[in-house]
Amino acid sequence: MTQLSDTQTIILSRAAKNEDRIALPLPESLRGGAAAKVVSTMIAKGLIEEVDADMRRGEALWRETGDGHGVTLVATDAGLSSIGIETESTAAEPIDKAAPKARTPRAGTKQATLIAMLSHPEGATIEELAAATQWMDHTVRGAMSGALKKKLGLNITSRFIEGRGRVYRIESANL
Repeated sequence: MTQLSDTQTIILSRAAKNEDRIALPLPESLRGGAAAKVVSTMIAKGLIEEVDADMRRGEALWRETGDGHGVTLVATDAGLSSIGIETESTAAEPIDKAAPKARTPRAGTKQATLIAMLSHPEGATIEELAAATQWMDHTVRGAMSGALKKKLGLNITSRFIEGRGRVYRIESANL
C-alpha cells in the first residue's frame, strides 16, 4: 500500500470530488519547487498523470508544453484507490486484497487531538485545546494556523459564544 503524505492525500481528495478527476488547483501553501517535487513524486508513483488540457473547456493548467498546448493533472485509478475510493477498474480486483485507506494522523498525537476536538459540532476554545494538548495558548494558535490551515488546507472558523468565549471548529466541507 502506498504511504501518502498529508499534501498528497489532500490533492487526491480534491481530485476525487471533480467529475473529470482534475487535481488542480493545488493547495495554496504548495508553490514553486515544492509543488514540482510533490507532483513529480505523485506522477512517479502513478497516483496522478499529465494529460493535455482542453483549453476550450477552461481546464486548469499545470504547465505549458511550449508548443501552445497546456497540460493538466488528473488522478489515476491507483491514486483514487490509494485514498480508498473504488473505481470501475479497482472494483474488479480480487476481494482478498486489502483496500487502501486514506492517511489519517496517528492516534494519540497532539495534532490528532486538535483535529478531533475541532471536528466536533460544538468546536473548542483555545483554552480547551491547550488543556488537552498540554501546550501554551500561542502554540495551539500556531498549530491551527500552520499545520492545520496552511499544510493540511483545513478550513477553521471561529465565532464568539456568550458564556464560552471564542470557539473554533473545522468546517466539514474540507474533511
